[in-house]
Amino acid sequence: MDQSARHAGTMHDHADHDGHTGATWGTAVKATLHCLTGCAIGEILGMVVGTALGWGNVPTMILAIALAFLFGYSFTLFAVRRAGLDFRTAIKVALAADSVSIAVMEIVDNGIVALTPGAMDAQLSDGLFWSALLGGFAVAFVITTPVNKWMIGRGKGHAVVHAHH
Repeated sequence: MDQSARHAGTMHDHADHDGHTGATWGTAVKATLHCLTGCAIGEILGMVVGTALGWGNVPTMILAIALAFLFGYSFTLFAVRRAGLDFRTAIKVALAADSVSIAVMEIVDNGIVALTPGAMDAQLSDGLFWSALLGGFAVAFVITTPVNKWMIGRGKGHAVVHAHH
């Protein structure tokens, strides 16, 4: 057996370990964009509402994070419901598919916003507010994509959703 065949066999065996196949970067990017969309909608809405109501930083961030999870889960919930799952099963799938991805995204994004000087006190009309928030989303995307790739490759995360399509 030549070296390339031996290497290909080793990679194949590793990819099929425990019955799971490796995830592609394209699949991970799509899963992360899906997650990011829900998180961004929820987080921006929470920041806008909290800021417009004159809430302090902590209640505004709590609302933004809660809405990020709500919207993130909702996107998956609606997709798997359309695929025919009953509501209870769809909720379980959404929780299994998105919990880690949303949590990583929210930790990174909110960490960036919190650590950006002046961002927590910026108003909706300030460029600093939007640059910190959008910059946080970009960094969160870069960090969350490999997490999703790793999870999908092990049959977890968005792999759970794809099993129901």
